Amino acid sequence: MTESGSRNQNPRTFMMQGNTACAEGAIAAGCRFFAGYPITPSTEIAEVLARRLPQIGGNFIQMEDEIASMGAVIGASLAGVKSMTATSGPGFSLKQENIGFAAMAEIPVVIVDVQRGGPSTGLPTHVSQSDVMQARWGTHGDHAIIAFCPATVRETYDLTIKAFNCAERFRTPVLIMTDEIIGHLSEKVELPDPVNLEIIEREHPTVPPAEYQPYQMTDSDIPPMANFGQGYRYHVTGLAHDETGFPTNDPVKIEQQLLRINRKIERYRDQIIEVEEHQTRDMDILVIAYGSTARSAKKAVSLARETGIKAGLLKLKTLWPFPEKEIIALTKSVKKIIVPELNLGQIAHEVEWATGRAKPIIRVNRINGEPITPPEILAAIAG
Repeated sequence: MTESGSRNQNPRTFMMQGNTACAEGAIAAGCRFFAGYPITPSTEIAEVLARRLPQIGGNFIQMEDEIASMGAVIGASLAGVKSMTATSGPGFSLKQENIGFAAMAEIPVVIVDVQRGGPSTGLPTHVSQSDVMQARWGTHGDHAIIAFCPATVRETYDLTIKAFNCAERFRTPVLIMTDEIIGHLSEKVELPDPVNLEIIEREHPTVPPAEYQPYQMTDSDIPPMANFGQGYRYHVTGLAHDETGFPTNDPVKIEQQLLRINRKIERYRDQIIEVEEHQTRDMDILVIAYGSTARSAKKAVSLARETGIKAGLLKLKTLWPFPEKEIIALTKSVKKIIVPELNLGQIAHEVEWATGRAKPIIRVNRINGEPITPPEILAAIAG
């Protein structure tokens, strides 16, 4: 690692920014191609990778726009290279069509969205969490999606590695939904020794090219993926297709493939979803938070405990698939639920759906580019 973080006496300890941690996590996961277009507040990811990738035999390219950036990483992944792009709200909107293409064609790529306020050009230098529903429903058609959300610099590093592992394992685009505060936050992190990291590679076909079917119905629901340029030639399309990859209008084959690309995420949800609990064992009130807002929520829970209020925190590191099972298990005995977020209630809506509104759900929302403070969350806890 060079110029990406200031070292102290421990060779694996750094003072590091969240966006830098994302870039370094991508490299640790095996990313060797990045295509992107500068946009605040994600640009540091591109800046770091523009310097770091050539040092390790990788490639960086600044494309003419966000649409082309998404197309470039799709192409690189088809050629067998782990690939990533990064953007913020307006660029994330532009990438949606090609994200849907990657989902349909089952192409593993990682997309980072360092969220800022919107809509339209919005708030280029201010924080938001308003792309949560766009992450789930932004593309055309029905498909599952994986989206992770870090709340610390170290989590940004770890979840970037997990994003690549999930993309390669499940043959799917994976989103990292960070935000401006986490992207620009600098804090001390201890990075793991690379030899101890679990790095997952895509499964390759074991049959000769003449027998290969790129979208074969398998027991795992995840067909092996051949790399272009290694003797395998196959058809890739965003159209509904059969096991050969060629378009079809056969309703039976269409349904089989679409159900499979949804099922391959849903059946492994317990291996994908990651949450973190704080002081939930004896709680009466549960706070559910994610991203930078989870930092304020954790402090608010601590302050509530000091006053004798039994509050607890469920921090969502995975937003999609939505952790409804984990939420249901924790909310059975609580008196109320607090959901602070930097939007008008996108995850609160999902919590209401998951719990059937069996308990009061208090929303704490902000959309003006400023963070939610611990005292504001504490007021909702104590109210």
